[in-house]
Order: sequence, then structure tokens, then C-alpha cells
Amino acid sequence: MNKGRLEAFSDGVMAIIITIMVLELKTPEGTTWDALVARVPILLIYILSFVYLGIYWVNHHHLLQATRRINGRILWANLHLLFWLSLTPFAMGWMGEDPHAPLPNAIYGAVLFFAGFAYWILQHAIVAEEGPSSKLRAVFGRDLKGNISPVLYLTAMALAFVSTWIADAIYVTVALAWIIPDPRIERSGVAGRE
Repeated sequence: MNKGRLEAFSDGVMAIIITIMVLELKTPEGTTWDALVARVPILLIYILSFVYLGIYWVNHHHLLQATRRINGRILWANLHLLFWLSLTPFAMGWMGEDPHAPLPNAIYGAVLFFAGFAYWILQHAIVAEEGPSSKLRAVFGRDLKGNISPVLYLTAMALAFVSTWIADAIYVTVALAWIIPDPRIERSGVAGRE
């Protein structure tokens, strides 16, 4: 399989995930401002989830642009990533039912944690296929954001049982750290090569 087909499949799955997420946004029960305000928590969770999917989509695009070959391990690693991302609408919807409930908040963090871990596996599968002289190996060398993010997710998951506000603040902080695409691939000159 060529990388263009893998990228097109992944783009399609991410588009479906976003579509399912937007279907979780129910219209207000009534036509007053109070009815609309009651829907604000799920809207905010949707925005955060949309931002996370956007971050994965952009970084996934950059990663595949820098990839020369696709093998079976990369295909399965990519499916693993898509699996965890596909749980975003479930986690978002459950958390939106009661934003102050600790367990749904922690499960939302678990989905973020495992999606990040799956992306890390995908990166390493691609680097392994590229071989020891891979330019990507050097690009991913010291990955500060990539190493801190899982720790922050685990911390937020635990803190969700103490304060969902603190957990949510951590989820937002990690998203803000990643909202600017990882420039290491572009700077390295490996992006866009065929």
C-alpha cells in the first residue's frame, strides 16, 4: 500500500469521527438563553475534542509526508491510532452528560492518553521501517512535548477524582501545547519527499 492511500483512509476515518462528534451536540430543549446555556458544557467539550482531532490530523499529515515506505506494522500502528481516536465521540458524549462527574472526565483523559501512546507507536514503526540512517530518527530524538503529555494525561485522570476543573485545565493545556504543528519535520527537510 502506498502512503497516499493510507493517508486518504485516515483522513476519511477522522472526518467520520468529527461527524459523529457533532451529532453528540443536541439542540437546546427550548428557545431561551437558559436552554442554550445548559448546552454550553458539551459545546466546550466538543471544541476541545475537535481541536485534539485537528492536532492529530495535522501532525499525522506531516508524519506521513516524511515517510518513504509503508509496511504491515505501520498499517496496524495506524489502525491502532484510529481506534483510540474513534473513541473520542463516546468519551466526549459521556463527559458532556455531566461535566463534573469524575469517571467520565477520567475516561476522556484515558482516551487522550492512549491516542497519544498509539501515535508514539506509529512514529516508532515508521522510524524502524526507515532504518538506522533515518532522518526521522534524529527529528524525533528528544521529544519534550511527546514525553510530558502522557504524564500530564495520567495526572489529569487521577485529579479528575479530586477536581474535574483541574483535570480539564490540564487537557486544555496539553492541547494548547500541541496546537502549533510540530515543526521538527518541516525544519528537517524530510517532509514532502517522495
